[in-house]
Amino acid sequence: MNREWKCTVCGYIHKGEEPPDKCPVCGAMNYQFILYEKLPETLEKSIKEAFSGESKAYVRNLAFAEKAKQDGLPQIEKLFKAVAEAERVHAAEYLKYLEGVIGDTEDNLKAAFENEIKANTETYPSLIKEAFDLKREDLAASFSRSRDVEERHSKLYKDALSSMVIEKEVEYLVCQVCGYVFDEDLPKQCPVCRATSENFKAIA
Repeated sequence: MNREWKCTVCGYIHKGEEPPDKCPVCGAMNYQFILYEKLPETLEKSIKEAFSGESKAYVRNLAFAEKAKQDGLPQIEKLFKAVAEAERVHAAEYLKYLEGVIGDTEDNLKAAFENEIKANTETYPSLIKEAFDLKREDLAASFSRSRDVEERHSKLYKDALSSMVIEKEVEYLVCQVCGYVFDEDLPKQCPVCRATSENFKAIA
């Protein structure tokens, strides 16, 4: 029985016992093909855990690199950045196996919008309540800022969905304190955390 193999570069589907040596569409090597069938539940759980672990390691190592930079250790900074990039590659590799996570751009925008709404209305309210209940007002404030930023993200995704057919170039800047995303004229302060405009980073 022929199996189906999906090229993770261009999406081409190959039928056969083994993937082709090269993708006939984009030239990707055979190791960039994955078996195009649903994962067993236990394996899907393992992939999700691996993806989560690698994603956390990526962010953690970038934080370590920033600290090394502050400490005046550029070589260690480079090492942390290199390992962070390796962890990003691993996370991207595992994400390929999670069917339905990445669709076409319109589907991705819709999924991202729904995820932000869920974070804003379900995830963060319970986290904020728990932090307050445990007398950690500082953490509750952090969660509250994140919740408010998620609401902003959902609006940006909704606007992008509405204007997909319109050729409009938008510049984005991100507050490096709370993650608020700007797409218009910059205020002097972030509306969520009150950080000044020197803390806004342009996204190329």
